[in-house]
Amino acid sequence: MSVKLERLEHTFVEQISQILMLEIKDERIRFVTVTACSITSDLSFAKVYVTVLDDTSKNSVLKLLNKASNFIERELSKRVDIRKMPNITFVYDESIAYAQNIEKIIESTMENE
Repeated sequence: MSVKLERLEHTFVEQISQILMLEIKDERIRFVTVTACSITSDLSFAKVYVTVLDDTSKNSVLKLLNKASNFIERELSKRVDIRKMPNITFVYDESIAYAQNIEKIIESTMENE
């Protein structure tokens, strides 16, 4: 992966976080944390990984975010100077739950020893 693409992904994470915090009026989207972004090398698609404070509402929040993706793309195009704005899709970041599961397994094996 090129340094330019990594820098762009980091910029997307920062700017999308600010857009969600300041520009989106829906209160259900307020407690979303953008954890990472993955952009294809041809800049046509971007996956934005998010986590939610309340795990029970993650499906509804993902639907709301994907519906608002056009608005977020427009706002992002005003803030980031690139020739082609990628299509953004939001995906729930499972890595935090996976890490917590691994930690529980390690703790249970330590207790058994």
